[in-house]
Amino acid sequence: MARFTEEQKKISLLLMHSPKTVEELNTQLNIPFDELNENLKQMVKLKLVKIEGYPQKYKLMDNIVEAVKRRKEIQEKDPFDLRLKAVIEFRGVEEDFLKKHMDEIEEKLRENKSFTIYDIFRGEPLKEDTYYSSYLEVNLSAKDFNSLVKFMYFFGPTSVEVLKPQKVVLAMDDLQEALMEMADMIQSYNSAMLKSMNKDELDAFAKNLYSPKK
Repeated sequence: MARFTEEQKKISLLLMHSPKTVEELNTQLNIPFDELNENLKQMVKLKLVKIEGYPQKYKLMDNIVEAVKRRKEIQEKDPFDLRLKAVIEFRGVEEDFLKKHMDEIEEKLRENKSFTIYDIFRGEPLKEDTYYSSYLEVNLSAKDFNSLVKFMYFFGPTSVEVLKPQKVVLAMDDLQEALMEMADMIQSYNSAMLKSMNKDELDAFAKNLYSPKK
């Protein structure tokens, strides 16, 4: 998965306007040449930028520019303030089943009116021992805290990065609704899990649950 470092983000912002030489980037960003060259080398390898012309200039790839412009257009119309990036991982014994499951999850995300989808990146399925694995990297905003609670429970991301805002203020009603939603979800999960246990498993579970942690 291609991820921008902080330096690469700064480089990309400058290259959004026009191609630049390494000297121009060094002057405007004040990043040491060796560090700048290493970042540019990685960005070329990841196909985020390309080199063209003479003197050589670094240019942001067209698909990256279009993706940034598209996200900016979505943001201008986005009514939601809570923005995050999350990774949802998948596993399956068959590659076709894995892809079908990913299709279903992506469709549910895009159809959910509580989210604004900025981008969904799909990882290529990889064979690991007896199963296939892949992931969706989702860039979205959520209507409210309760929507985030449902996202965490129903889509089960393995990692979440909050992009904005820096500070969140929750109204008491919103917090109350989200907490009650969490309680219902946890109770439903516990009920389903307990029904699948025999007496010995239930006794062991209860003992472990209520024993003080050392």
